[in-house]
Amino acid sequence: MKNVLLINSSLNGENGNSHQLSEQFIAELTQKTDITVTRRDVAENSLPHLTQAEMGAWMTEPSQRSDEQNKLAAISDELVTELQNNKLIVMGVPMYNFGIPSTLKAWIDRVARAGITFKYTETGPVGLVENTKVVILAARGGMYLGTDMDTQTKYLKDFFTFLGINDVDFIYAEGLNMPGGDDSKNAASKEISDYVSAL
Repeated sequence: MKNVLLINSSLNGENGNSHQLSEQFIAELTQKTDITVTRRDVAENSLPHLTQAEMGAWMTEPSQRSDEQNKLAAISDELVTELQNNKLIVMGVPMYNFGIPSTLKAWIDRVARAGITFKYTETGPVGLVENTKVVILAARGGMYLGTDMDTQTKYLKDFFTFLGINDVDFIYAEGLNMPGGDDSKNAASKEISDYVSAL
């Protein structure tokens, strides 16, 4: 049995293109193999922006934390545990104003924990999350892949590499708000089926 973490971030919920593609991925993977899925929708259950108080709670020894600090630290602790316990991460990622949703950035800010998911060494940071694969279902209204305006791809690859995750794949549905958008989504849907079949 494989543990899978599904992260969705569309403001449109189940009507969002990225959400639908990620759910298709999970449904087809479930048909193929025995998996346990942990679901995290950062749009529906949004995380607040990271504050100094919350980050300070992480840096305080557990035995020295106040009740409020324990509550703040528990938010990140739960997210980090999910990350560590699931060796396949499937993410539905829409593009908003040339970037990732701010709610997904709030998740990223809480799973990047020095000494837990990465560490600093004399030669630079080293990721501590091992043997993990990430598949990102990226949905965009326009056409951005391969251009300087595609800030998502490099950012997400860089982030996961920073944590030690080098196995990151993307499946794109682009031009969804343009003529032929349905064709692009159908092509992404077929690519998902082919991808899952090859796993």
